[in-house]
Amino acid sequence: MNILVTGGAGYIGSHVVLELCEKGYKVIVLDDLSLGNESSIDKRAEFILGSTHDKKLLSTIMNDIEAVIHLAAFKAAGESMNNPTKYSFNNIAGSISLIDSMLKHNTKKMIFSSTAAVYGEPLSLPIDENHPTSPINYYGFTKLKVEEILQWYSKINDLKSVSLRYFNAAGYDKQQRVSALENNPQNLIPIVMECAAGIRSNMEVFGDDYNTHDGTCLRDYIHVSDLAKAHVSALEYLEDNSHLTTNLGTGDTHSVYDVINMTKAISGKNINYKTVKRRSGDPSELYASSILAKDALNWSATHSSLKNIIETTWSMYQNLNI
Repeated sequence: MNILVTGGAGYIGSHVVLELCEKGYKVIVLDDLSLGNESSIDKRAEFILGSTHDKKLLSTIMNDIEAVIHLAAFKAAGESMNNPTKYSFNNIAGSISLIDSMLKHNTKKMIFSSTAAVYGEPLSLPIDENHPTSPINYYGFTKLKVEEILQWYSKINDLKSVSLRYFNAAGYDKQQRVSALENNPQNLIPIVMECAAGIRSNMEVFGDDYNTHDGTCLRDYIHVSDLAKAHVSALEYLEDNSHLTTNLGTGDTHSVYDVINMTKAISGKNINYKTVKRRSGDPSELYASSILAKDALNWSATHSSLKNIIETTWSMYQNLNI
């Protein structure tokens, strides 16, 4: 099967491409390299430099494509609040352009990279797929809109799709077959790693007065290799089914201090941090129910212990001589 992966040079995308190649799929990667690294792409995949807005290019690519895995998006929540037009153009308009090209070429299967940010503030825990969606940042809004567009296109055009709502992706391929670090990381674990590696001199911990075991926020971290496997399972799901929206998480939580202390223990490095006031919109706990993913996709997280996530990430930083 020929699979187009948009954003396949990115952090999650490159791991998805690796998993697809391992499973014997023929993979074409479309990426504009604004966030990704060409060196991260598995050599078995074909790489095309370009954008989902380039309809002429999409038309030439889409002829033999049987399914699309769509990861191309901007994802910085804070930036999305300061520059919503950028996020509207890339995340929403880019998705519509891609879907339009798919339909013109009778490509009717899409796996969409969504996010737990569609939920907003948790009203109950664990968060399942029936939890109300009320994003508190524009990034989450753009992902929710694309989910809704896919649901409508399923009704109107028989477009089959699976929307995967990621919780906190982390870690790297254990065999280090993805060779580049994430560009300009915005998330906790790579920021802690940069402190351990000496790239950053210090970091901030936003609040230590939450009602948690150590006062810092709790999050559900899922290994990127587990995420990659879910995309393959989603492709298989669409062989006999038409639509699914599901969480990808573990149901377990770890605090900011848990991450810092585990990194210190594994790396042997000190992590300089200062505690500052809470950020607005940061709930004390966020974790998923992934019962639906287990039932529908026969999927569960098997690589997502905090120890494995930290070990595989630190190994990448060490071996790249940073």
